Amino acid sequence: MPVIIKLGGSVITDKANPGVIHREVIAKLAAAIAEAKTPAVIVHGAGSLGHPEAKAYGIASGVGKENARGVFVTHTAVSRLNAEVVTALREAGVEAVSFPPFASALAENGRLIFCGEEQISSLLEAGIVPVLHGDVVMDRSLGGCIVSGDQIVPYLAKALGADKIGIVTATGGVLSGGEIIPEITRETVSAVSFSSADTADVTGGMQGKVEELLSLAESGTPSHIFRPEMLAAFLAGEPCGGTLVK
Repeated sequence: MPVIIKLGGSVITDKANPGVIHREVIAKLAAAIAEAKTPAVIVHGAGSLGHPEAKAYGIASGVGKENARGVFVTHTAVSRLNAEVVTALREAGVEAVSFPPFASALAENGRLIFCGEEQISSLLEAGIVPVLHGDVVMDRSLGGCIVSGDQIVPYLAKALGADKIGIVTATGGVLSGGEIIPEITRETVSAVSFSSADTADVTGGMQGKVEELLSLAESGTPSHIFRPEMLAAFLAGEPCGGTLVK
């Protein structure tokens, strides 16, 4: 079974400055993935390449003729970031390919009902690492919507039977009073006070991330949220700190 790795948009881009990509950070993450030599599916956030565009055109609320141009603008932005991630992985020696949800997924009322899992399985069998990202996805009810990387991760974990899920974030975990919470469950999440300084994030920030991961935990699969420098430890099966969602 593959490991599923989510590279947060706040890690690989400067979310305070639209269009700024952290190439050196991406290169280090790619090197850690290459060193692990394990079957993997990579999912990355949009960060400052996608969230501002989606917000400007109201894509999260649906797509129609009045905001159709936003589909192109938003998808083009996230595709530029995806190309950078794929390039870094390939330069590190990973047989990575872009797998955009825009062309492979379908949603209903903002929730994925298909995400190319059959194609992804075939890619993995061939030794290829698919690289997905938060994207505009056509929606049976809304015309179109935004599907975050945080929604893609648990969907694919269930569809592919993956049981090792790692989420790389700038905060290194879920914070409470400035301290990382070591463990979160459905029973304890109500005590967490979530906040987000990123008003351009159209996918729910850390609270949205945790809610998606709790849905995965309820099906029996835990996940880890940790800092970028702990990716190698996570892939090696070593302690990686951060927050365990179970």
